[in-house]
Amino acid sequence: MTTVTSPLAGRAIGLAAVPDPVFSGAMVGPGTAIDPVREPHDAVSPVDGIVVSLHPHAFVVVDQEGHGVLTHLGIDTVQLNGEGFQLLVNKGDTVQRGTPVVRWNPAAVEAAGKSAVCPVVALEATAEALGEVAQDNDVKPGDTLFTWK
Repeated sequence: MTTVTSPLAGRAIGLAAVPDPVFSGAMVGPGTAIDPVREPHDAVSPVDGIVVSLHPHAFVVVDQEGHGVLTHLGIDTVQLNGEGFQLLVNKGDTVQRGTPVVRWNPAAVEAAGKSAVCPVVALEATAEALGEVAQDNDVKPGDTLFTWK
C-alpha cells in the first residue's frame, strides 16, 4: 500500500472543489486537492520514488509499487510558462517523501489570474483503490492525504 502525503501546507478541499472539470470529475484520476497557503514555499514529493515527469507547474513521482502521483500546482498554470516556478530537482531523480521539488508562490499565481488550488492525483487508479482521502482539513507537508491499495 502507498501512503500519499501532502506536498504543501494548506487546506485539503477534495477534488470536487477544483475549478477545472478534468480534475473535479476525476478524469485524470482520484485523489484530493489542496488550497495552499499564500506564501512562497516548496512543493515536496508526496511519496518516495522517481520523478518521471517534471514541469514548472506539475510533477509526477512514481513509487516502487508503480503508483504515479501527480502534483499539479494551481489550475491553468501551464499558461504562465514557468514564470514564478523554480525547479529544484531533475526528471529521473530519485526523491524521498518530503524532498523539495518545485519552489513557487501561490499568491503570484492568483495575481496572474489563475487558481492556486493544487490537485494531488493517483494516476491510473480507481476511486475504490483509495482510502482515508483528506478533504476539509488543514494539512502540512508530510501529512497523509490518502492511502492507495
